[in-house]
Amino acid sequence: MYPELFKIGPLTVHSYGLMLGLAFLVGTYILSRELKRVKIDETHGIVITFLGAIGGLIGGKIFYIIEEWNFGRGLPFKSLLSKDVLFSPSGLTFYGGLILAIILIYIYCKIKKISILHMFDLLSPAAALGYGVARIGCHLSGDGCYGIIVNNTSLEFLGCDYSKGIYPTTPPQLALPTPLFELLFSVIIFLVLWRKRKHIKYYGQLFYMYLILIGTSRFIIEFFRNNPRIFDITKMSEQYTLGITQAQIISIIIIIMGLFLLYYKNKQQRKSGLKNELKR
Repeated sequence: MYPELFKIGPLTVHSYGLMLGLAFLVGTYILSRELKRVKIDETHGIVITFLGAIGGLIGGKIFYIIEEWNFGRGLPFKSLLSKDVLFSPSGLTFYGGLILAIILIYIYCKIKKISILHMFDLLSPAAALGYGVARIGCHLSGDGCYGIIVNNTSLEFLGCDYSKGIYPTTPPQLALPTPLFELLFSVIIFLVLWRKRKHIKYYGQLFYMYLILIGTSRFIIEFFRNNPRIFDITKMSEQYTLGITQAQIISIIIIIMGLFLLYYKNKQQRKSGLKNELKR
């Protein structure tokens, strides 16, 4: 693992920070391109991507603190507010960041009088790919979001050594590179949304698909991550228990929400007899 890539004088370039910056640039480029396609001021792209990044970082950190305090290692709440935790590049939860990012972008769109669902449609492919790029930083830095230990198992050939990461495996062991699995899912989700984006029938359709796809991918990935299980189903080995995590419960809620919204809008559209409600 490479938490620190190189130094330029007194400045240390960290892999996680570099990939976050690259994710921001990728997201901004894709969103700006989509805004230009639908003839919306491209300057909104930078602001919205920035709000998404800020929401992702702050919301992710807040949710992480709550999660660790209630469901994690039983750490004292005061210790979770220490400088080392608050300003650490690790310790970010995806759903906490997603929720706050959506809230901030919603407020911005209301202020600027932009169609909220239209904007979320345009943003969805950018968010999917940007998230995948950021996960490369998680992998390189070894920030603790890697998967289960696979020493002496049939999955050992997939294992990576995170012993030199920010949160090393102790003792040195091989763990599943789940950030790379998430990168693969993110690329697939991006390609699906990118192909569909010009063929939606109503505002919100692409965003609802995004919710279903990210919820499904995270639900699957969680089976391979070493997160605390709220409900244990069965003990698979000495190192791994099959069960349901907090993130999987949230994933189920998001999937159901996305499916319901798609069903409701499709049914509403069929009743109205409209083939397409978009403004052309």
